[in-house]
Amino acid sequence: MGRGKHHNVYVIELSKDVLFEAKFKRCNPNYRSGKPCVYVGMTGLDPDLRFDKHKAGIQSNRYVKQYGLRLLPDLYEGFNPMSYAEAVEKEIEIGIDLRSAGLGVWQA
Repeated sequence: MGRGKHHNVYVIELSKDVLFEAKFKRCNPNYRSGKPCVYVGMTGLDPDLRFDKHKAGIQSNRYVKQYGLRLLPDLYEGFNPMSYAEAVEKEIEIGIDLRSAGLGVWQA
């Protein structure tokens, strides 16, 4: 892994209970009933460690802390690792792709 390629994107499945959050619903007007809800992020850490930190409340997104179920590595593993700039772009791209497929998506 090169010095500049240590960032990762990751996707976390959220409980469907997140759909009771008005802000989440408002940000996902094209959500298709029955599709998963996810959080898409990027980190300089290993995604497993970052997920654990979210759940422990350390620099956590509140939706992940409250509703996070598991990582979905099939949606991101092939992209990692990458540079910071690549990770920023890939996080946005993944979010757009998942939203267009009807998933509920949250990005910080």
